[in-house]
Amino acid sequence: MSGVEIFSARLGLRLVPRDEISRNRFATRRADERRQALPPARDGDGMDRVSVFAIFFDGIPGFGSLGGLPFILLFFVAMYFLLFAPQQKKQKQWQAMLAQVKSGDKVTTTGGLRGTVITVKDDVIVIRVQPDNIKLEIVKSAIAAVTTEEVTKA
Repeated sequence: MSGVEIFSARLGLRLVPRDEISRNRFATRRADERRQALPPARDGDGMDRVSVFAIFFDGIPGFGSLGGLPFILLFFVAMYFLLFAPQQKKQKQWQAMLAQVKSGDKVTTTGGLRGTVITVKDDVIVIRVQPDNIKLEIVKSAIAAVTTEEVTKA
């Protein structure tokens, strides 16, 4: 027995082959019989989807017809301050660090190379890498960190 046959047996329906259903005067009558064979709708406990949403949105005092709109707006504001604002702050700090790079600073690139800045051009920096004192020309945006050691006077 197939799944369809089991399902129709539970509902008390009789499966009708396609060739038996034709466009004659009995086709409408058979459709009506099938509709009548369906069980009546169950009376639930009143907590269907529509009423749950209505209770949720109607039970918020002070918002009237706005429903959940203030909560959605509050969610987006919180997401901005939790995700986007810290990233923008970090980006500004990184750009300020790149603007202050000068000759003699020790830098680390995004590739992991460490060296001392020799010259600074518009968007290019020449660094000297140890142990062979090799000069490398790199793009400013490839600098991950500036580790200038400042001597403090005691």
